[in-house]
Amino acid sequence: QVQLVESGGGLVQAGGSLRLSCAASGRAFSEYSMGWFRQAPGKEREFVGCITRSSGKTYYADSVQGRFTISRDNAKDTVYLQMNSLKPEDTAIYYCAAGTYTGIFVRTPGGYPYWGQGTQVTVSS
Repeated sequence: QVQLVESGGGLVQAGGSLRLSCAASGRAFSEYSMGWFRQAPGKEREFVGCITRSSGKTYYADSVQGRFTISRDNAKDTVYLQMNSLKPEDTAIYYCAAGTYTGIFVRTPGGYPYWGQGTQVTVSS
């Protein structure tokens, strides 16, 4: 089992940048593929991107491709979400999640047994 804590959210103007962090504790972080999701008020939870546990390959939703970058530091048990060129429609609570899949990309919440509490990102126009 792994515990996840997100940080780094806040208020930013459109066009700005934020970097979210997700610190893991418990079972070995390197054993988990990590995903980022977001949920805006009144909307379903949405896949943002993921990074695999073995090769560190990344995969992104079309809505953030080219603007967001996921990376991980296994020595620090942390995964990051660098968000650039932010838009008002990126406003949401952002969650990191951990899953044990390998060799594929998983974009459905059901593929991730472990979740953080979320961090709010607000982008003003």
